[in-house]
This record gives sequence, structure tokens and C-alpha cells, in this order.
Amino acid sequence: MVIGENALNWKDIVNSLRNAAAKVDTPTVFDYSYRKSTPFQILISTIISLRTKDSVTFASSERLFSKAPNPHSVLKLDTDEIEQLIYPAGFYRKKAQNIKQIAKILLDKHEGLVPKTLEDLLALPGVGRKTANLTLGLSYGIPALCVDTHVHRIPNRMGWIKTKTPEKTEFALVKILPKKYWIEINELLVVFGQTICTPVSPKCSKCPFENDCLRVGVEKSR
Repeated sequence: MVIGENALNWKDIVNSLRNAAAKVDTPTVFDYSYRKSTPFQILISTIISLRTKDSVTFASSERLFSKAPNPHSVLKLDTDEIEQLIYPAGFYRKKAQNIKQIAKILLDKHEGLVPKTLEDLLALPGVGRKTANLTLGLSYGIPALCVDTHVHRIPNRMGWIKTKTPEKTEFALVKILPKKYWIEINELLVVFGQTICTPVSPKCSKCPFENDCLRVGVEKSR
């Protein structure tokens, strides 16, 4: 189910989220894009960030890129060395294998460049829709809607949509969210979800949407 497009004032919603995001630190993956990192570094940093705290993602990415900032240099590293560089990122052993395989695929099939299509990105090991869409948006400015746990939870909690999976949330939001906000909405909702609309006991008293949110599934709030 999707709430009618005209029922939501997206300009006001996005402005409120921007104001909330301006008060806190930027998540690591977005920080890399603001520092004009390469598409390869954004892709790999996003992979490292999966199920990993921002502080660990930042340190792991910095260590890896100081040794190997591009596919050519990554391919020269042993998988064990990549593991050591990105540890203690979650699932670091599997991520190290994927990072090395991605470097080889990019060199063999894409002239060392990160592809600009969803299909080609999804063909890379360890890359799902979330990582692919985020890479397209941050690396190339291609409108793509990245749905992580926050982007899935918050619109459902607010009552903007009613979906069961992140993939269905992506397709539902695409129908109601203006394309000009697709890239930005992920960062805004990630920051909002980490600081105010938390998974457990959200800070509803500090929320700019307190009077409009349906609070679906919220049992306790602050």
C-alpha cells in the first residue's frame, strides 16, 4: 500500500530532515563522497559499512585506501592483508574476498571503472540493491533510492507507506517521493534514524513530525 502522493508535503518533510541532520555528524559513506573520493572508494566503503559501526567503517576504509586506493593496487594485496586492513568490520573475511574479486572484475570487464548501471553493479559479489543504489547516487549523481534499515523503518512508522521488506519499500517510495530527493533521502533518514527516530524508544518529544506521525509499531517513546 502507498499513501497518495498528494497527501505528503515532501518539500517541508525534507527541509525538516535537513535541519535535524545539520546538528549531527555525517555517516562515513557520505563523508567519503563529500571528500570527493573516487567511485571505487565509495563502493568499497559502502561494502565495508554493511553491519558495521560508522567509526569502524571510517578507520577500516582509511587503512585500506592508504595501501590500495584503486582496483589495481587492491589486486596486488593478499586476501589476508585485506582482512587485516578492514578488521574489525563485520564479516571482514567475506568482505575481503568480495573486495578482491570486485577489483578483478572491474579490471577484467569494466576497464577498472565502477559501472554506472544497476544491473552491472548487482553482478558484483557482495553488492545488493542498497549498495548499488547508494553507489550510483553518491558516485555519479544518478537518481537512485537506497533503502537501508532506517529508510525502511521510518516511512512505515510514519505511515507514509506500508511494506514488509526493504525492496518493497524502495518500490513504494519511488512512486511517491519526487526523484530530486532520491539520493538525499537516504542520508537524511539514516541520520534521523540514528539520532531521533531510533529503532527502540524513539525520541518522539524531539521529533519535528510528532503531531503527524502514526507511530506504527512504537510501544515506548521518549
